[in-house]
Amino acid sequence: MTVDLHELRAVAIAAADAVVPTLTADGARDDLGIDTKSSVTDMVTAMDRWAETTITDTIRLTRPHDGFIGEEGTVEPGTTGVVWVIDPIDGTTNFIRDLPGFSVSIAARVDGVDAVGLVHDPIRTERFTAVLGGGAFCNDERLRVSSPLGLDRAVLATGFNYQPSVRAQQAEVIAKLLPHIADIRRFGGAAIDCCSVAAGRLDAYFEIGVQDWDIAAGRLLVHEAGGLSCDRRPGLPFVCGSPAIFDALLDALGLTD
Repeated sequence: MTVDLHELRAVAIAAADAVVPTLTADGARDDLGIDTKSSVTDMVTAMDRWAETTITDTIRLTRPHDGFIGEEGTVEPGTTGVVWVIDPIDGTTNFIRDLPGFSVSIAARVDGVDAVGLVHDPIRTERFTAVLGGGAFCNDERLRVSSPLGLDRAVLATGFNYQPSVRAQQAEVIAKLLPHIADIRRFGGAAIDCCSVAAGRLDAYFEIGVQDWDIAAGRLLVHEAGGLSCDRRPGLPFVCGSPAIFDALLDALGLTD
């Protein structure tokens, strides 16, 4: 079955449009209904669940037989070869605290390949989109990764795992890395961090413990903007960044043979 990727992009846009106005409306945080998942700092709200349901319901209106993988528990195999990978609010802690850095992330995976990606930043009203082979864009402006002169000129982003023991390991990695880079940032949302790499605002991003829904859309954006990434592997960080410093960063992180 031939799939029109631009049609999938339009469906992703409609799904994001169905939730973004509510996420930014007055009173969006009035009744959060906060629960925890893997740890006391791994939080989920009633708005996360509402957004995932609304996104999947919107997609089903035009694509009723597609599959879904959602952070908040939606798992359906589908029959079309298209699976939607959804993080309804990436950066829930930021959303709860009314901080920037949260987003809606939607990817369409076609026959196992991420082919369409959308990340919407409600605070900055920026919509990042990518179609496999068609480039990456922010509000219709084409994106390109940065070209730092060396790792010592690079500004990176990272994030921290919810488990204290893993966070301690991450702190050790950062301590060893800091002397080799220009600076580091921690914004709290993997999807937007990937988009910032795609836009050339950051030179690279790395983090241990990211999930499929965290990076499916953002990773495609990085690739379509000319960047590189390494696969998620248990116990090792996901890394994406500019080709100009990618190998040097992997070496500094101890990820090369």
